Parts: sequence; structure tokens; C-alpha cells
Amino acid sequence: MIGKTGPLDSWLHDKASTRADLGLRRRTVAIRENSVDLASNDYLGLSRDPRVVAAAAEALHRYGAGSRASRLVTGTLSVHADLERALCDLTGQPAALVFSSGYAANTGLLTALGEADTLIVSDQHVHASLVDGARLSRAPVVISGHNNVEHVAQLLKECSQKRAIVVVESIYSVLGDHAPLKELAAVCELHGALLVVDEAHGIGVAGRGRGLAHQEGLAGHPNVVLTVTLSKALGAQGGAVLGSELLRDHLVNVARPFIFDTALAPASAAAATEACRIIVREPDLAERLHANGRVIAEVLGIEHALAAVQSVPIESPELALTTAETLRDRGILVGCFRPPSVPDGISRLRLTARANVELQALTDALSEVQDVITELGARPLGVVA
Repeated sequence: MIGKTGPLDSWLHDKASTRADLGLRRRTVAIRENSVDLASNDYLGLSRDPRVVAAAAEALHRYGAGSRASRLVTGTLSVHADLERALCDLTGQPAALVFSSGYAANTGLLTALGEADTLIVSDQHVHASLVDGARLSRAPVVISGHNNVEHVAQLLKECSQKRAIVVVESIYSVLGDHAPLKELAAVCELHGALLVVDEAHGIGVAGRGRGLAHQEGLAGHPNVVLTVTLSKALGAQGGAVLGSELLRDHLVNVARPFIFDTALAPASAAAATEACRIIVREPDLAERLHANGRVIAEVLGIEHALAAVQSVPIESPELALTTAETLRDRGILVGCFRPPSVPDGISRLRLTARANVELQALTDALSEVQDVITELGARPLGVVA
């Protein structure tokens, strides 16, 4: 029987051929350890900070490699409680509930809040985890124009459901642009709606590291709920929802990705806790990140995003992929985002400004990026003149 193919193989082959024809094939590649990293989400360099690593190692030795059960059985450990307190101290929110990933936090929150009588108003550019959470909630969903407060207000005004939830990101992962959180919160308050803000790319980056909601004075706002991931600026793994104690209790009882999943590994929880404490103590980390972001934008001639993400539009998926692969072979890691991962259909090289990259290493790497773009004829679209 080995070597024979069946109907599944034929179907998979057709799908693979279609992806290849569109220039959308993805694959996993182990990176070289000595590469210059301008691609990862470790924005503050905390994943390898000795204090964070030590906290993880201590928890590993104390609790073991895994939590061994769901949070509602025997999986809740003191490190989870410590992490939830640290997240509240960082963001200014009254309560937190930790999930095993940011994806689980987003799907868990929206499926726990959405019902048939609830309208979900979702920004056009939100992350796939929020899209999936909205779909799985079985609530009616409408899409609002990106960062379009007037459109959100119109949709809420026309809402016939009893409840409404507006879903946005604080800083968007592809363009690096900020959501108008103050204006959105005001519109939601006017219409009695809840504002869900995914701070995945805001924590550690905006508001001296405390997030964009904190910067905009929305910490603890009764109409605002935050979700975060622990795998980006916090340098660990996991996710969380932050809001009221009443919301936390609701999620503990209703959110399926929390109830039916093994608890976050102790080492990850301890690492994220220490990372939260470092960000509170050392707000200059975020400024180092932004300084490197300004360098990236200036050297590459692109508009500077006030975020870790700096985005270079490229004319085709094939050229974006070839450019990223050529740079990887030369020891420089950059992100490559192609449809359907990009909300506007334009492929991009995504460079992340990281606080712990030295200026000389950064400028040398950017010079190489420019050279490869020129060699391949990958004309950046809409660069700053």
C-alpha cells in the first residue's frame, strides 16, 4: 500500500499547485542562530533577557515542564496568579485571566460574549483570531471601515440587536497604524456598546510600554476590555483577557478555550510575569524600540509607523518572498506578508524595530536590505520621496 495515492493526496496536490501558481506557498525554515533578527515579535529583546530566563528556569525546576491539567482541575498554580496580578499592574486593568495563547484569548472572549442578540462590529484589518472568534460566536457580524469612527457610529446607530461589541486592535500588525481608541470608546459609550481592544502589538510598545489603551487614559474604563499576547514584547508565550472581575468570572465559567485547555506552562507564566515587571521599571525600553524604528524608516525611505512594525510594500507576492528568502540566506531576517495575511492585498516586507539591536548592526543590515531590493528589482510601492 505504501506509495499509492488516494483522493486526499490528489486534492492536496491541486491545492498546493494553486498556492504555488499564486506565489502564496509557505514553509517552515529553521533560522541561523547568528542572523540579524528584524522579523520576530520579540520587540524588547526580553525573550533572552537573563532576568526573564532565570524566572522561567526557576519555575521550570519548581513546577515541572507543564501544568499537567486545565486551570479548573489542578492546573492553576501560583505563577498564574502572579502573572494575572502583574498584567493588571502593567495595564491598569482591574482583573486578568490568562489563556494558553493570544489566539485562545481572542476566540475565548468573543465566543463567550457573542450571542444571537449581539452585534459584533469588527474593524476591516483585525487579526485572524478575532475574525475566527467572531465567526464562532454565532453572533451577527458587520465589518467597519478601517479606523473609521463614523462608520462604527453609523453601524451602532442602525443596530437592532440588544447588545453590540466593537472589535479593534490598538496597533495593527501589518501597517503599524494606531486605532483611534479615545474616539471609539466615546462612540461605544454613547451607544452602550463594549469596545474590545487587542493590545498584541501595543503592550511594550505604546504608552511607555503599558499599551495604547493606558496611554489614551482608558485603563479600567467600564466599556473597554483588553486582550494581550505574551509572545511578542513580553518575550514569553500565552495570552490574557483584561477587564472587570465580573467579566473574568464569566470567562472562567463560559470560555471554552480556557475551560477545556491545559493551563499555560509554568515557565512561560513566570517569564511573562518578570517581563511585565521589567517594562514597568524600565519604560526607556520602549523608547529604544522607537528610536530603531525611526532609523528603519529613514534608511528605507518609508513612512515611520509609531510602532514596532515598519512596513515596505512590494509590487508582487513572488518578489516579496524572493527578497525575504535572499536576505535570510545572507543572515538577515525580515518578515514577508502576502495575501491573505495582508488586509489590503498588497504584499510587504515587514521589519520589526527591536530595542536590543545595536545601531551599527541595524544600519549594516538595512544597507543589505536596500542592496537586495535593488538587485532583484523589487520596487517598493509608495515609499517616501
